[in-house]
Amino acid sequence: MGAYVLTRVSFSKGRLLGLICCALVFGGASAAQRKSAAPLGVSTLVVRTQPNAVVWLNDVRCGVTDAMGALIIRRVPRGAYTLRVRARGFKEKALQVRVPTRGPVRVILVPTDDEAELAFQQAEELRERAKSEDDRRRAAELYRQALRLRPRFAQAHVGLARVAMELGEYDAALEEINAARRVRPIYPEASAVEGRIMRATGDYVAALAAYRRAIREGRGFQPEAYTGIGLIFEDQGKYEEAAASFKRAIAQLFDTEPALYQLLGAAYEKMERYKEAIAAYEKYLELAPNGSFAPAIRSIIEQLRQQAAGKRTLPF
Repeated sequence: MGAYVLTRVSFSKGRLLGLICCALVFGGASAAQRKSAAPLGVSTLVVRTQPNAVVWLNDVRCGVTDAMGALIIRRVPRGAYTLRVRARGFKEKALQVRVPTRGPVRVILVPTDDEAELAFQQAEELRERAKSEDDRRRAAELYRQALRLRPRFAQAHVGLARVAMELGEYDAALEEINAARRVRPIYPEASAVEGRIMRATGDYVAALAAYRRAIREGRGFQPEAYTGIGLIFEDQGKYEEAAASFKRAIAQLFDTEPALYQLLGAAYEKMERYKEAIAAYEKYLELAPNGSFAPAIRSIIEQLRQQAAGKRTLPF
């Protein structure tokens, strides 16, 4: 995968997409819980359940509950959501919620001795912290163990597909996506992962088709797919369309994912819309002042301010 060039500093597009997809699948508790003024039309959702439980809204991971079993999710647009909660050793639970809510949402989890569920939970945890090929292969074996115990385990098929994709085993990844869809024909996450696989192989036509199917299946809510579409448009030099897609993903991630602001800023920069690029980069710094790209982005902002000033003084 090629380099993502931003002014005179290069970033790895693969690394950026990995960061974003990590936020989507494994998420950033710190991002979801950052304190900021909520604009009109959004609300705060408080979830109370087991300690160290993972919480999703519409399959977007929003964070992990604290030692008291609480998670505060800020800047949630008003509307209906599927709230999903998983804690190790407990049966996963999903329920419908409407934001704003009247007080905290309490989710009671029941302990489980289901070996397939427990193997799946271990696989997810290992994939989250995987730092090597060996870690990913151990996660893959745990997913396979879960599937041997429960062949019609759609989530395990998708998890295994993600691991296979990260290992560069694209045919095997697609086989798992097809298996997941046989169990659950309408599955937005599976379609989004298919889009990532096809983009990684360079088949942009198939990737766009899969991403758009993910959005339809998610009834318009699928930030991973919008991010993938934006990256394809960026690769194709369609920066206006890329920026629009990144903005859709940002809105669906409750306006808290820093890496998307880096991508949005780069798209604006390439359109020479320096004021908007600076605003996007500054938002990145607001959300991730100590992020891995923060020093470079501070330098880029200064360069853009100089370029913007020079552009204003050009004779016409």
